[in-house]
Amino acid sequence: MIEHTNKQFHSDLEATRSLFLQMGGVVESMVREAMEALFSGDLSLVDKVREREKEVNALEVEIDERITYLIARNQPTAIDLRMLLSVSKMLTDMERCGDEAERIAKMARRLHEGQRGYEPVVELRHMSTSVASMINKALDAFARQDAIHAAEIVRSDKEVDKEWKGSLRHIITYMIEDPRYISHSIDLIFIARALERIGDHAKNMAERVIYMVRGDDVRHTGARNAERTARGEPLPRKAILQTSSFFTVAADKKRVRI
Repeated sequence: MIEHTNKQFHSDLEATRSLFLQMGGVVESMVREAMEALFSGDLSLVDKVREREKEVNALEVEIDERITYLIARNQPTAIDLRMLLSVSKMLTDMERCGDEAERIAKMARRLHEGQRGYEPVVELRHMSTSVASMINKALDAFARQDAIHAAEIVRSDKEVDKEWKGSLRHIITYMIEDPRYISHSIDLIFIARALERIGDHAKNMAERVIYMVRGDDVRHTGARNAERTARGEPLPRKAILQTSSFFTVAADKKRVRI
């Protein structure tokens, strides 16, 4: 991080950065605990997840207020501005990861408090480990300002999507074989969908890390082009034209993309 002549600004910037990493750590724990409640039946974890959600919401508001204050008071430029803008965007994704974790915890309680016993679905355990790891890696890439590491997360989201589709097929087969478990299976489908969305949010955060470090927006350009941008390589002409077209449409609609 560049040293600032304004030491207070530097201190506030670091505090904001640290708070976001703290928020991310809480959300990662929520995802792991929600899934542990599902697999183990320890419903005390459900209450723990719901309490953590309140902490996440409070951190979101505090960090958002800090970002607004820092931009208005200091008018930062270059990587400092990109960092604040990136955290502002990542806040939304991180908070939504927390929402999905709370949703999983509530469904875990419903499944275990139901009249019929619950049997864990193996694919969901592996999928939950993958998305929790994506959050962890996105936070690590942000902390180290590592665009290449962030690009790996963008790539790994494709694997989570495959796992989501595989889990869906497995659960539907389970439902067809024994119609008594239709309601039970629908809850599992929603849990799998929540995990897939957490993966999407982690990918979004990784893309913002690449923007923060490189100054290039890699959204909608694909994993391969995200990796090229992370390495500092020029994009193919086709990808540049597609990105330019996106910005033109946004400008026509009077929306600002930074």
